[in-house]
Amino acid sequence: MVCEKCEKKLPKTSQKEKAGMITNFSKPKFSPAGNHKCLKCKKRQVQMEDKYCQECAYKDGICKMCGIKILDTKFYRQSNT
Repeated sequence: MVCEKCEKKLPKTSQKEKAGMITNFSKPKFSPAGNHKCLKCKKRQVQMEDKYCQECAYKDGICKMCGIKILDTKFYRQSNT
């Protein structure tokens, strides 16, 4: 769940990159041994730009990159786990 402002920051991939034909090693997309953790649940993050994991962002209705409230989850029926 990403806001409109952060959607512009997402990497754009071509059809060849999606098929695995082109590899770009100039910028690392993830850090497997990195210290990037979710600010809420402290789960390890894969992408460096994200502040929150996908689960916490969805549960709270916030952008996972900047933390801005995107939608109201007051009347959503979500589990506590």
